[in-house]
Amino acid sequence: MDPINAVNTTSAINTTSGWDIVFDPSLPVALIIILGSIGALVVAYGAWRGARSAGWRLAALTITLLAILNPTIRQEDRDPVDDIAIVLVDESQSMSIGSRSADAAATLMQVENKLKKMTGINTRIVTVSGGTSDDGEGTKAFSALETALADVPSERLAGVILITDGQVHDVPQKLSALGIKAPVHGLIVGDKGERDRRLTVLEAPRFGIVNKPVTLTLRVDDANGTTASGNATVTVSIDGKQVQKTDIRIGEPAKLTLTLDHAGINVVEIDVAPGPDELTLANNRAVIVANGIHDRLRVLLISGEPHPGERTWRNFLRADPSVDLVHFTILRPPEKDDGIPIEELSLIAFPTRELFVDKLHEFDLIIFDRYKRQSVLPLEYLANVADFVEEGGAVLDAAGPSFASPYSLYRTPLAGILPAEPTGEISVGAFRAHVTDLGKKHPVTAGLPGDASPAPQWGSWFRVINTNVSRGSIVMDAPGGHPLLVLDHAGKGRVAQLLSDQFWLWSRGYEGGGPQSELLRRVAHWLMKEPDLEEENLSAAINGGTLTLKRRSMSDTTGEAEVTSPSGKVSKLTLNAESPGRFDAQMPATELGLYRITQGGLTAVAASGPLNPREFADVRASDTVLKPVTNASGGGLYWVGRNGTDTPDIRATRPDKDAAGSDWLGLRRNNQYFVRAVRQVPLLVGPLALLLILGTLALAWRREGR
Repeated sequence: MDPINAVNTTSAINTTSGWDIVFDPSLPVALIIILGSIGALVVAYGAWRGARSAGWRLAALTITLLAILNPTIRQEDRDPVDDIAIVLVDESQSMSIGSRSADAAATLMQVENKLKKMTGINTRIVTVSGGTSDDGEGTKAFSALETALADVPSERLAGVILITDGQVHDVPQKLSALGIKAPVHGLIVGDKGERDRRLTVLEAPRFGIVNKPVTLTLRVDDANGTTASGNATVTVSIDGKQVQKTDIRIGEPAKLTLTLDHAGINVVEIDVAPGPDELTLANNRAVIVANGIHDRLRVLLISGEPHPGERTWRNFLRADPSVDLVHFTILRPPEKDDGIPIEELSLIAFPTRELFVDKLHEFDLIIFDRYKRQSVLPLEYLANVADFVEEGGAVLDAAGPSFASPYSLYRTPLAGILPAEPTGEISVGAFRAHVTDLGKKHPVTAGLPGDASPAPQWGSWFRVINTNVSRGSIVMDAPGGHPLLVLDHAGKGRVAQLLSDQFWLWSRGYEGGGPQSELLRRVAHWLMKEPDLEEENLSAAINGGTLTLKRRSMSDTTGEAEVTSPSGKVSKLTLNAESPGRFDAQMPATELGLYRITQGGLTAVAASGPLNPREFADVRASDTVLKPVTNASGGGLYWVGRNGTDTPDIRATRPDKDAAGSDWLGLRRNNQYFVRAVRQVPLLVGPLALLLILGTLALAWRREGR
């Protein structure tokens, strides 16, 4: 809201005089009434008994009461005080449509010129730029008016003139709430019968299950007072990518079904094609923010043999209530020949076909924990796992010594998705895990707690499986350059390999332990394709009128970002290196609406102000919104036409007369003044009053003596 501007059209000060008779009682009024009543009863009783002096007694009583009331002639020297007229000018974004802004400026000029010709009027001009605030409540003209009236006495207010398109969003239910006792007039800028197409979201999900359908309800209106018919084309995009395009009936609610493909914030944009007579395209778009959440993360953990690290995996996965864990430990492989009859064994049979054929694709993540090739899982089942990853699944292989043996998982169909190939050697001896230069850029290992220079403050491990890595990213390694943690993309899915079975030492706190929980969480979320852990990521946010852009990349440099503002203006933005693999930039965001940012093939969106501002809900010029207020105050509504050519005349009116006509509006003259000096002359001074009282009593006594 802009400050108030005052334009004074003050008349010359002409001191005038005025006089009247006032009373200044010497006794309390109640006591005077009591005494007067007693005296009147006594006089009346005497008259009833036939007293001939009743008239003189009544005269004496009257003079006595007048003397006590102390009548005084008061003369005042008065300076007239100007009345105040408030002119409120709407400068919200809806006023930028077409020629409204220019028409409003021309109307204001005409109003000012007409007010300058009137004497005794002080004009205050108030501008309101509603619709740009974060609360999204639209044009708050009456809030601005209330502020302007804070120092204006109600008895000096001549009237209020609003220059607006009529779309005001804080019209009070009762004008008395603002303390206005003067006419309120509206000068409507715009054309009658305007037509505009607008999109309204009736129901929208605030969250949705990832890869599960969600439904939203919307309606397209194409109206100039009545709803049109026909179809309109609606396009839906999620995070800047078009996902749906369909035709819906105009004026009728329509349901659209969408699917959120990742967890976290999903920005859903809905655009409707322009109508035949558009005022603006700003209300042809709606934005919804839906938070994607995983239903239940189903994890299959297969431990090839009992070992101390099993508990680490179970504790980590069981700690998350959103994880459904199926864990099998192979205690007795089928090829083991110890002579024990099968019917005497109390072990649970491994449901291999059910897990790796029938229900494999119901899992989100499969973890092989020190698993080695054995007849428990036929090669065709492991081939199913490879296909599962290629189609979008995830596998984590926590390798043990068997990975370097002939029984390695790498000697199975999984070799096609595993990035690390064992050399057949195992390095043994105390060492500390190290984050590689590439790992310092990767979101999984960047900034791990305890990763301080020059060496991480973590406990030691004692064994690493030596491998050759042909693809993927080595984000952690051991001394000698041996890969320790490798991350890779395989088809539509992802693979992680941890090439040591000493991870459990951190969870036991050996030599101070390490960030096992944080690292496992990041690995699991990266495998689940969490946007915040993507290697290449672009994000944007707007706070306090500033657009902040963050870019994560595995490259050392990044190019310029292209920013498209809500008005369509395109700007180039240079990103600065913040830390390895992280870049950021800032720029002012002064426009209301959605900003689109592209860089390196990535797209991000950020909303300035409310996502669907009320300011653009209906942009047609209208005189219906203000009508209850103007009618209640005795004011009028007038369409001013182009360049304010139909601006009504302005007249001074008395409080008891009409304040609006067909081609004129009235400002009330209150005739207020300041008193410069006061002179008072008593009518009944003490001696005179005493003389009159005694004289009437003497006459009464004489009358009685005859």
